[in-house]
Amino acid sequence: MNNTSIYLHIPFCKHRCAYCDFNTYAGQEDLIPEYVNALIKEVNFIGHQITNYQLPVTIHTVFFGGGTPSLLSAPQFDSILRALRAAFTFTADAEISIEANPGTISPQKLEGIRKAGINRISFGVQSANTEELHMLERIHDFFTVIEAVSTSRKAGFDNLNLDLIYGLPEQTLSTWQTTLARIVELNPEHISAYALTLEHGTPFGRWSSKGLLPLPDPDLAAEMYEYAEEFLESKGYVHYEISNWARKDKDEGERMRDEVNANSSFILHPSSFVCRHNLQYWHSLPYLAFGAGAHGYANGYRYSNALRIKTYIERLLHPSSFIIHPFPLSPATVNQHKQTLQDDMSEYMLNNLRLTNAGVAESDFRLRFGRGLLDVYPKEIEELIRNGLLELKTSEVLETSEVYRLTKRGRLLGNQVFVKFV
Repeated sequence: MNNTSIYLHIPFCKHRCAYCDFNTYAGQEDLIPEYVNALIKEVNFIGHQITNYQLPVTIHTVFFGGGTPSLLSAPQFDSILRALRAAFTFTADAEISIEANPGTISPQKLEGIRKAGINRISFGVQSANTEELHMLERIHDFFTVIEAVSTSRKAGFDNLNLDLIYGLPEQTLSTWQTTLARIVELNPEHISAYALTLEHGTPFGRWSSKGLLPLPDPDLAAEMYEYAEEFLESKGYVHYEISNWARKDKDEGERMRDEVNANSSFILHPSSFVCRHNLQYWHSLPYLAFGAGAHGYANGYRYSNALRIKTYIERLLHPSSFIIHPFPLSPATVNQHKQTLQDDMSEYMLNNLRLTNAGVAESDFRLRFGRGLLDVYPKEIEELIRNGLLELKTSEVLETSEVYRLTKRGRLLGNQVFVKFV
């Protein structure tokens, strides 16, 4: 269980955006101190499990997601990270990321969280267009983004991601091109771009079902995606996952690559700015989950915690002493599923096929599951190759192995590929 990651969910927001379907809550910031205490309790609980069972767990990435994690103070982050380091063994170069809203940071907070050990920030920018930001109900403008990036650099952050959304109602290709150009001018190490999904139960979903919000044009969204691929590549970004681009090393300019070792995990090339935490998900490797609504995968379990903030706090601060929690489950766990071999193989395909260059390596699949890809999915792979959605290539890293990866057309029609392995 080495090379484990940690995800901590911070469910607080100043305002819940109309398109958001994450487990977030606005107007409950008064609960943050108690929530931080509960988080630390859960960290300590899992840490004791690791000690008691003598589990070989080494943490190499930590990710604070939300919600708006940047609503927490620097001392609160410091307390959580101290608890994590006391409970777990960390690698010397651990990637520790925080999601942040550009409108919720200050020079003092950035200096404080950098000092606490956070070394990567993912800013939720979404657009550089004022009207689009208003439609998305974001609390910042693009000038705030420019200031946030500049202030982060001064605070010592040299690994920044900027999140974008495309395929918005009434968005034009021109405004998307302008957003990309302005983002690249800020020279971030990483860029994420996601197509808007109108989720059931969100205001956007309800408005669109009633005809109050125009549906995004899927053909235009595909054109925006293809433009992003070409434009970002021309600016020196490597398209390593369907929705993610990483800049080549600013000093060495070396090619980014993933490597798969004999333990069926990956070694990150030191010159790349890929998101190591997300690679943990995409390589179907274990990660521990903390916080309200957080999902985890470790020791053969898929599991999730109580959604509501007050329920989560109550479960951690007043746990039942009569319930036995096998690792990695905690008093906050409300859903658990013991994975079958078929579950793991299916999820492996869904996750690894998102990696545009690495894809699914035949040797890695056989090492993990004791069977070859064509032994398990012969018809599915043959059909996808025939339809031009999947391609077979020689691995750039493992020269003795072949990899199956999405074609450019397959990236646009990813769901048609993934459903074959569900």
